[in-house]
Amino acid sequence: MNPLAHRPFVKMNGLGNEILVLDLRADPVEVTPAAARALARPQVLPFDQAMVLYPPRQDGTAAFVRILNSDGSLSAACGNGTRCIAALEAERTGAPHVLFESEAGLLDCLVRADGQVEVDMGAPRRGWRDIPLARDVGDTAAVVIPGFEALGPACLVSMGNPHAIFFAADADTVDVEGLGRALEHHPLFPERANISFASLTAPDSILLHVWERGAGRTRACGTAACATAVAAALTGRTGRQVRVTLPGGPLQIFWRERDDHVLMTGPVEHEFAGTLTPAMLEEAA
Repeated sequence: MNPLAHRPFVKMNGLGNEILVLDLRADPVEVTPAAARALARPQVLPFDQAMVLYPPRQDGTAAFVRILNSDGSLSAACGNGTRCIAALEAERTGAPHVLFESEAGLLDCLVRADGQVEVDMGAPRRGWRDIPLARDVGDTAAVVIPGFEALGPACLVSMGNPHAIFFAADADTVDVEGLGRALEHHPLFPERANISFASLTAPDSILLHVWERGAGRTRACGTAACATAVAAALTGRTGRQVRVTLPGGPLQIFWRERDDHVLMTGPVEHEFAGTLTPAMLEEAA
């Protein structure tokens, strides 16, 4: 029997970004890529990202978080998922301030009185090795990607995971699926990339569509919203505080100047809870 069988789960979403939460702090076991793919099947527990909580490695943190995409690949960061687990932890403990560990670093979260959750996503990384890219491309804020010259320059940045942001006259008209699928696997991105298409709707407002590596097109992506806000400020399109609206709804993004950290604020929604069954995991063998 799969060791995940009979473990409790919580299904949540952040702006429609589907999140599966598995709290394994009491009895840690590995969530394999095959198990993630089995659970993500449409007829089982379809999700974009699974947030798996393990015992903390540092004093003062609630958990170490491992993040898996629906295709079983690992992700170092997920903003919407982090808001979800912060809300759960604050509900469990009664403390609005929560600190998690992740592969991307510490995630400092605050659950506000109105239910909105703020997450400090840390500082963006812009060096070609840090994103990472396959080679030095010069200015990462303006990169013309071979084979996709017609899209114009992309701004490349990491928010714990690699992002390529293209600005368009109207992001609603872009072939997100076709271009996203191709660009995710472009040779320039050795670890694949999240692909975003953005357009300005006001001096401090951005419309955004996202193709997430390992998950495909999603209704929302927190790290993409953060990366896009950074890209818009870097290229002089906006200031450091913007509203980013995705198909699932808006996020408030603030790229703080004093420490270079990006703060993301938005809602979460609790869908349902349950227990994993052997049948859910049968294709993970």
